[in-house]
Amino acid sequence: MRIGLAALPLVVLAGLVAIFASQMGRSTSFVPSAFIDKPVPVFDLPAVEGHDQPGFATADLAGNGVVVVNVFASWCIPCRDEHPVLMQLTGEDVEIFGMNYDDPADNARAFLAELGNPYDRVGADRDRRAGLEWGVYGVPETFVVDDAGIIRFKHVGPLDPESYREHLLPAIEAARQPL
Repeated sequence: MRIGLAALPLVVLAGLVAIFASQMGRSTSFVPSAFIDKPVPVFDLPAVEGHDQPGFATADLAGNGVVVVNVFASWCIPCRDEHPVLMQLTGEDVEIFGMNYDDPADNARAFLAELGNPYDRVGADRDRRAGLEWGVYGVPETFVVDDAGIIRFKHVGPLDPESYREHLLPAIEAARQPL
């Protein structure tokens, strides 16, 4: 009996090591989302105060072609890392809407002034309600929405050249194809 009790922590530890080891090397950028192939949620984001671009709402994401929605914040270090990739995306034939997540307007404006502004519209999600409606886990996150207003793709974490080329661009192309 004592040997069994003494061995129990080792058995539990071995089980945890096996579980963790099985997860190593898996991509964390693809998180299954209940929102894929569903209409965008109902929301209405005002413009970032003092910024010259309009905010956006549910109605702006249907009937205007494919739209990439990127959730970002000035306080988010990975958002700075992915910003050059978003600037590269401006060369593609797609609109990019920015959801500024839980960020004071001054900070959002300074972030865009410093790094450049890849967005066609920027909405302020100061209370994080729209982000919650979209199922945002944290920033940055990027979504592809088709012309019918259906979410077709979600990328969690910063976009890098590889995820841009291998995941985002193919998702944009797929969203352009009629179902």
